[in-house]
Amino acid sequence: ASDWQAKWIGLDKAVGDDQPNAEHTRLSARRLHREFTMKKKIKRATAFVCGLGLFELYLNGEKIGDQVLAPALSEYNKRAYYMTFDVTNNLHQGANAVGTILGNGRFFAPRHDSPTMTKSYGFPKLLLQINVQYDDGTSETIISDENWKLTTDGPIRANNEYDGEIYDARKEMPGWSEPGFNDAGWQKAALVEKPSHVLSAQPNEP
Repeated sequence: ASDWQAKWIGLDKAVGDDQPNAEHTRLSARRLHREFTMKKKIKRATAFVCGLGLFELYLNGEKIGDQVLAPALSEYNKRAYYMTFDVTNNLHQGANAVGTILGNGRFFAPRHDSPTMTKSYGFPKLLLQINVQYDDGTSETIISDENWKLTTDGPIRANNEYDGEIYDARKEMPGWSEPGFNDAGWQKAALVEKPSHVLSAQPNEP
C-alpha cells in the first residue's frame, strides 16, 4: 500500500441530467485528463489504474489495452482491483497527456429495487499512477491528484448496465486525451475518499 503515491479523485455529486435517485438511475460518464512533460528518454513506463465502477485509459489519444467492463467486480467497500499496463511505447520525451473515462458499472447502483436491489458505493472515482524509469537511471511518477481536470459534459450522457448507454455525438471532443487540448471549460477534479479497505491487483483476465 505504501507504494501508492496517487490520490483518489472524482466528483461526488450529480450534475446536469443525472438522476441518481430515480429507479432507472442515470449518470453521465466522467472524463478526466492531465498533461505532463517527460524531460528525458524513457526506458520503461508502467501504469497502475483503478477506475470505479468501470474505466477506459488513454495516453496521447490512444486507448490502452483491449479490455472492456474493467476492472473486475468486487464488494467495493472491502476490496477494489487495479490493473497494470506496460505503457513504455505510449509515452515519449516531451509533451504527453493521459485521460480516463469513468462509467458506473456496479459501483454506482444501476437500479435501486427493480428487477433486483443493487447497492450503490458512491460516484465514480479514479486512482492512477504511472511509474517512469529514464535511460539515465532516474525516475519520475505521474499520479492522479487535484491538478487533474474533469468534465461530465462529454458525449456519454448516461450509462447503466441495465438500461444501456445514451450517446450524443454532438458533444464529442476530439483530442481530449492528447497534448494541447483546450480544457478551459473543465473543472478541477476533487479529492475523494478511498472506496475500499484493500486495493489489490486484479487476479483474472479481463
